[in-house]
Amino acid sequence: MKLWGGRFKTEESKLMEDFNTSLPFDRRLYKQDIVGSIAHVNMLSKCNILTGEEAGKIEEGLKSILEDIESGKLSVEGDYEDIHSFMEVNLIKRIGELGKKLHTSRSRNDQVAVDMRMFAKEEAIEIANELGLLLETIKKLADENRVIMPGYTHLQRAQVVTFKHHMMAYYSMFSRDKKRVENAIDILDESPLGCCALAGTTYDIDRNVTSDALGFKKPVDNFMDGVSDRDYLLELCSCFSIIMMHMSRLSEELIIWSSQEFKFVDMSDAFSTGSSIMPQKKNPDAAELIRGKTGRVYGSLMSLLTTLKGLPLAYNKDMQEDKEQFFDSLDTVMACIKVMNGMLSTIKVNEGNMRKAVKHGFLNATEVADYLVNKGVAFRDAHGIVGQIVIYCEDKGCGIEDLSLEEFQKFDDSFGDDIYGFIDYDNVLEKGIKKYL
Repeated sequence: MKLWGGRFKTEESKLMEDFNTSLPFDRRLYKQDIVGSIAHVNMLSKCNILTGEEAGKIEEGLKSILEDIESGKLSVEGDYEDIHSFMEVNLIKRIGELGKKLHTSRSRNDQVAVDMRMFAKEEAIEIANELGLLLETIKKLADENRVIMPGYTHLQRAQVVTFKHHMMAYYSMFSRDKKRVENAIDILDESPLGCCALAGTTYDIDRNVTSDALGFKKPVDNFMDGVSDRDYLLELCSCFSIIMMHMSRLSEELIIWSSQEFKFVDMSDAFSTGSSIMPQKKNPDAAELIRGKTGRVYGSLMSLLTTLKGLPLAYNKDMQEDKEQFFDSLDTVMACIKVMNGMLSTIKVNEGNMRKAVKHGFLNATEVADYLVNKGVAFRDAHGIVGQIVIYCEDKGCGIEDLSLEEFQKFDDSFGDDIYGFIDYDNVLEKGIKKYL
């Protein structure tokens, strides 16, 4: 049974049937479709469009379908056009001709629109919750490792920071990501049920009843917008892309830091893999996969933007293509957040190697220039003087702090004994970022 066909003279091509069907992916919306349908029939009863007895029998039938799906007695599969036809056909099988009244004053356009909004809202809340857990892990890792390390620009050692300060930069990024997702939830929280195909219905329905029953803030303002709006999916896919970008940046650093050349961190065996030929290898595959899957999420966003860019109002079949892109993006970002959380919760920080890297990076050069400025030397002159000091230390194979006072004074007689305390790395941290920790 199809939900249409009365005006057709010939049967649909089997090729078209297969091409048109969306059940293989929109079956994921089975629960939202049932919950939305129950809210719809109860509203019809309150508005005296269905009797209370009719609504009760339909609701009972829908709940039995949900129970059988979730228990495994009923599989969401078969020769159905979509999840909506699956539900209606199975409802009619269970309660008879009364099941045909389910679709009164409703179109598949507003039906799928409300299903997708409900699904997107529920899953976005889960993403926000997972980000909250990731934030807790980052904070714990940072607090337990307030160790000195090099900070980088251009992947060159620049100034001294702490591992905590570095990780808390990602804490800030993921905090913004969580806010973005929560903002997207707030914006999408409107019900399109009752818009019907595009122009509402001549039945005297009450859209506030279904909106309240389904947990939305309010019904949408415009029927045509209600059935054709997919902005919320675009916004969530954009949020997911930014989350993945941040996780990819962090993954890149973890990959670099875990290399033998750095050895700043050790990745847990639980989130690493080995080589089939080189027995010594321990590869940071969890981080590499997150970095790789970032492009996949970007692709979903661009695909959805491209699908929607030229569509006239209101509903068009092109919009069926929104689901696979959104589902894949959602599943990917959810898995990556969980893996990142597990990876960070099991990582080991190597303080000794980080401190050694600080020692050999001239990371107190800026402070030497600041010292000279405090002694009355113009900053541009101080900058040049310190550049010469760095060359001297490179040739000598030592750190700036290893120079004698006499050596310092060869470059400028403003240097005094207080230079050593001024450029001590721990003192530099105390004067700099530690006051913000």
